[in-house]
Amino acid sequence: MRLPDPALRRPLRWSIATLCLLVGLAGCGRHDAAAPGASAGGDQDGVSILLNLADQALAEHRLVAPAGANAYEFYLSVLELDPANAVARQHLGEQMPDAMAAVEQAINARQLDEAERELRLLREADSSNFTLSLLAGKLDAQRMIVVREDEARAAAIRAKAEAAEEAAAAR
Repeated sequence: MRLPDPALRRPLRWSIATLCLLVGLAGCGRHDAAAPGASAGGDQDGVSILLNLADQALAEHRLVAPAGANAYEFYLSVLELDPANAVARQHLGEQMPDAMAAVEQAINARQLDEAERELRLLREADSSNFTLSLLAGKLDAQRMIVVREDEARAAAIRAKAEAAEEAAAAR
């Protein structure tokens, strides 16, 4: 599954946050969300819902995948609503080693588009992490290997086709 263009991810995350907020408000029986002063409470309700979704995703081992329903995206959505949220920041930091291991596994399994999506997600959480830079280098190297292998296969197919043409012409 391909992740939307980076410019579309933020609206996607906001859509998820908004949906969670509406579900939470409906479940609480609150219908005064449009009332003045209700947005601060709504944001807190949204933060609570997103934190619960993130905790559930962690319990289900959905740390960085699937796209749109993983703990990292939920925690990052919490930080969009409440940039100072200590719980989300703490969980993002605590889960970083496991998340980096998941990215490396995706690279090793040659799931390069997924690895790239996950790596972008981790960079949103910690743009200065040196290990993420190393993983980006590994991803680039793996992409080059795949390109070279594809080129070698294409050359072999061309050579086989040329040999077949020469054999047919020699008859």
